[in-house]
Amino acid sequence: MLNLCLAIIMFGVALNLTKEDFTSLLRSPKSALIGILSQFLILPFITFLLIISLEPQPSIALGMMLVAACPGGNISNFMVSLAKGNVALSVSLTAFSTLAALLLTPLNFGFWASLYGPTAEIMRQVSIDGIEVVKVIVLSLVLPLIFGMLLRQKKPQTAELLQKWLKPLSILIFVAFVVIAFSNNMSIFLEFFQLIVYLVLIHNALAFISGYGLATLFKLSDEDRKSITIETGIQNSGLGLLIIFTFFDGLGGMAMITAWWGIWHIVSGLILSSYWSGKTSWQSA
Repeated sequence: MLNLCLAIIMFGVALNLTKEDFTSLLRSPKSALIGILSQFLILPFITFLLIISLEPQPSIALGMMLVAACPGGNISNFMVSLAKGNVALSVSLTAFSTLAALLLTPLNFGFWASLYGPTAEIMRQVSIDGIEVVKVIVLSLVLPLIFGMLLRQKKPQTAELLQKWLKPLSILIFVAFVVIAFSNNMSIFLEFFQLIVYLVLIHNALAFISGYGLATLFKLSDEDRKSITIETGIQNSGLGLLIIFTFFDGLGGMAMITAWWGIWHIVSGLILSSYWSGKTSWQSA
């Protein structure tokens, strides 16, 4: 059921994508490569450093690693548009990271979890089948992405009509994901409320800072820096929750950190993009 819900969300996102969103990466390879490195290499590495520094509970640490291993979230494109960033780059990175998640999400998650003793112990107890993880990602992300793009290409009017219905439905489905996570683990959330809020706040802030810092280091344009910053800080927590409920039986700490990230990154992303929008307007006035 959760697979179907996430597939519907991804299908709705794909209705707005075209093959040009992938080929456009070739026209700005430097920005695209930095965006990919920021999301799939730098963010997991920084997450690992944060975990070994603060030593949270193993299940919470595992949730942080999973969030960092997930692809970008679809709401990032709207935030980049609001921030007056490079929307084309943002859409391309979201599309690419969704496909790349087929390999990089299980690889990243398994690698970093194995390096930290407490999380490695959980992974040994759960004994996740990598093929099954790939199957979940294919069914919930990759196939809906392909079918959505094909429908947009073959029947653009139908795609536009469906998109109007699927946008609000996607929001309701994500809210349902979060509600289920909290209702199943409310006692854990209440017990560790301050810790979870604190960790997500720091983790998400570091994601934004690392994305902006890397893009600045390589002297990208202001528009590209905004896109890479937001793409790095907005993660597909819906996929994270699906993996947690499918393979970890809704493990409390993992579910709470991922669900709260799903709420907070929307708030923080909108604050950041609104700030950039106002700043851009003020500078050009």
